[in-house]
Amino acid sequence: MSSKEPYIVGITGGSGSGKTIFLKELSRKFDEGQICIISQDNYYAPIEQQLKDENGVENFDIPQSIDNHAFVRDIKTLKKGESVQRKEYMFNNPGAIPADLTFSHAPIIVVEGIFVLSDPAVSELVDLKIFIEAKDHIRLKRRIIRDNEERGYDLNDVLYRYEKHVTPTYEKYVEPYKQTSDLIIPNNWGFDQALLVVEAFLKSKLTD
Repeated sequence: MSSKEPYIVGITGGSGSGKTIFLKELSRKFDEGQICIISQDNYYAPIEQQLKDENGVENFDIPQSIDNHAFVRDIKTLKKGESVQRKEYMFNNPGAIPADLTFSHAPIIVVEGIFVLSDPAVSELVDLKIFIEAKDHIRLKRRIIRDNEERGYDLNDVLYRYEKHVTPTYEKYVEPYKQTSDLIIPNNWGFDQALLVVEAFLKSKLTD
């Protein structure tokens, strides 16, 4: 497969559906250099450029919050066999120190984010579309834990954003693309069997 273009997998799902942990487990199944995972989470525009809602709260859950031009550019760069440098995005957590990220060309490239299927510029680059879903109350619980630990949001802030930003975005930009996905993975209590299926399929691509 080294002489061919990389096989590109797009993974989406609602906030808190478990995309990040799925990708961490998936990456552990491959040797170094076999797979590259690149996330939209590191392509948010600077916080001072984020649009605010009617209450003055930055809305990270709309397509305009992403620097999609840079995201598409970097996917195409990886596809051509080159590496990409990117600074880790820390949202509004002033205590966190962003890492310098390097994404290297690999025969399998996984692009992840809530807008990877709804945005045509990204979706048209994807060979396999995977949708990870979970029940709403489970996604909310995961979001509360994540946003408190990683982004410094208190409970009221998380609940406000979930109601005003996350839920409308899921209904408009995420859920409609579940039916056009190639694979739907329920992740309410685990995804072990689905992970094995995806691993086996992608490893078959390494020897095509």
